[in-house]
Amino acid sequence: MAQIIDKKQKIIRALLIFLICVITFIYLIPLLFVLHTSFKPWEHIRDYPPKFLFKPTIASYIRIFTSRTPLPPGVAFSEEEVANMKWYERLIYKDTNEEIVRQGDLPRRYLNSIIIVIGSTLITIFIGTLAAYGFSRGKLKGRDDWLFFILTTRMLPPVVVVIPVFLMFRALNLTDTHIGLILLYTVFNVSFTVWVMKGFIDEIPIEYEEAAMVDGYTRFQVFRKIVVPQATTGIAATSVFCFIFAWNEYAFAFLLSRKYAQTVPAWLPYQMGVLGYDWGAAAAGTFLFLLPAMVFTIILRKHLVRGITFGAIRK
Repeated sequence: MAQIIDKKQKIIRALLIFLICVITFIYLIPLLFVLHTSFKPWEHIRDYPPKFLFKPTIASYIRIFTSRTPLPPGVAFSEEEVANMKWYERLIYKDTNEEIVRQGDLPRRYLNSIIIVIGSTLITIFIGTLAAYGFSRGKLKGRDDWLFFILTTRMLPPVVVVIPVFLMFRALNLTDTHIGLILLYTVFNVSFTVWVMKGFIDEIPIEYEEAAMVDGYTRFQVFRKIVVPQATTGIAATSVFCFIFAWNEYAFAFLLSRKYAQTVPAWLPYQMGVLGYDWGAAAAGTFLFLLPAMVFTIILRKHLVRGITFGAIRK
């Protein structure tokens, strides 16, 4: 009897693992399609029906990192000139008959995204954690009303405030600046951070803080030495969500930046060249854009389950 039950459990477990693998594969199809397209040669990108088997090339990744110009009709480099080219220049020339003239704009846009997202995430976590601690431990009059008011700022669709924000930023000379987008993303993510972090801080026994204050700790020392170390899980999980929200934001980045502070989401859709829209380069740029969020999420994956529950799991 025990053997039959054990066998059934193994079968059920195997079926669950298979089901999880199928669901995971379905969710990964868009990412796999982007990755697949990024390695397609130029002549196969527009094939219909699409080809799934081909000789992969990294030409799309070179194109997204460079600015090129097509050679005039009837003009071609000599065999000696082709032999003297750098390997990536030769690859682009043979693939699309183009000449690389300079480095592309992706590295600058990538750096803009990193600066803005990291800056806004750090400020958001700092302000949001302090505010959450105040709401959790303080006896503020109308605390629940204030918490609901903070939450309502998250309910507002960003498109509703696009025009007022644009006019305000233009009056303050914050358009196309890093500090402008950092402040904007901070404002939109603080409410989320306050609510999530309050749930985590509520779980920390207040007796620890009372004992520390009896020993002479100030309130800020209690926060820094007692609360923050115990809320590390919440801080890590909230950082992941704030990072992803800011990293993927498109509407405000498109409206409020044009050149100096433009981020990758606002720049990537407009890779139209003289040879038409470069779907291979767009796919390569999309995959490179997804990497930081993927890596950051994988590093902090152990904290995400508790982050999704918004601190509802009690110790």
